[in-house]
Amino acid sequence: MKRKPLYVALSVAALAFAPLAYSPTVLAQAGIARPKEGWYKHLIEFDQVKPHAELPKDMEIKGTTRLIDSRPAARRYDIGHIPTAINLPDTQFEKLAPTLLPADKATPLIFYCQGFECDLSHKSAFKAEAMGYTNVRVYPAGQPEWEAKGEPVAVSLPHIKKLMEEKADFALIDSRPERVFGQGSIPGAINISDSKFDKETAKLPASKETTLIFFCGGLKCDLSSKSALKAKALGYKKVFIFPEGYPAWQAATGATAAAPAATAPAAAAAAPGIEPGKEKGSISVASFERILKENPAQIAIIDVRDEKDVKKGTFPGAINIPVGDIEKKIGELPKDKPIVFVCSTGARSGEAYDTVKMLGGKDIAAYFLDADVSFAAGNQYTIKPH
Repeated sequence: MKRKPLYVALSVAALAFAPLAYSPTVLAQAGIARPKEGWYKHLIEFDQVKPHAELPKDMEIKGTTRLIDSRPAARRYDIGHIPTAINLPDTQFEKLAPTLLPADKATPLIFYCQGFECDLSHKSAFKAEAMGYTNVRVYPAGQPEWEAKGEPVAVSLPHIKKLMEEKADFALIDSRPERVFGQGSIPGAINISDSKFDKETAKLPASKETTLIFFCGGLKCDLSSKSALKAKALGYKKVFIFPEGYPAWQAATGATAAAPAATAPAAAAAAPGIEPGKEKGSISVASFERILKENPAQIAIIDVRDEKDVKKGTFPGAINIPVGDIEKKIGELPKDKPIVFVCSTGARSGEAYDTVKMLGGKDIAAYFLDADVSFAAGNQYTIKPH
């Protein structure tokens, strides 16, 4: 359901892809005197790639930069790649490119492979340019440099299934709130909500050599990447993320999430015009949008995402309190009007609601928005009900 146009400025991507003379220092460190013969002409370095690999990432926004791994799937991409990257092996480029690459030929594309000695990314970049793509770059240092810098490494769904079939020694960890985990998760997963990670480390395997794979609610969710960093800080040596998360598992296996019957919050009488959504404690998308349009002062919107994400866009008039701070700031929550917690997927907003109810916030009329929300600059947004 789309109530407002989603305007997205592409200037950031354009600036990130300004012409670059590849650093002689970087080449020298790799034992290379100059760009090699056959390399694609437009090269970028690590610092220009990293912003495009960070979660959350909304691939539905027009102009969103695409990271493309040109390596073979099973022996390279599946076992470790840059987060958010899709796999388009150069050997299958002609066959797969028409369906995997975006229709908009101005979309920024970044190709990479197995480092300076690998030419697959350069070959694919030339092919993409021949198809008419106008904003193509290659990250020649590729996967080896990414891993050497200690950045998060992602694995694919086929790799997870393979580990399951082989009964390998690994742990799948669902970083979503308990409320969401209870509605469905990948079989065998351990639930350690990111906001409660420090309190539930006992759920982690004792051996620091155990492979850990964190996941949450897809590319719009950064809980798994945050938890993965915490696990690394604890000394776990084999830490990975599965960025596509439970939505990808559902799509691949046909798994369905069981949603509990809806019941209005106890304070519903104090909130005229609010209609409950499908999930207990939620507000329906229709009534939320109606209130925003007709009388936004009727509710207090609390955006529970991280500050860096809120700065990129939120609902008009929203107050930012990250979900991890709700418990200690519960006394600061408004009591003179209903509160609606929001985030980008409904996971963190639902956890904020649960936290308030668990701590006995009986005098707080709290709700949460259980929907996928895309935010952009200027407080523009698009809401898609679950």
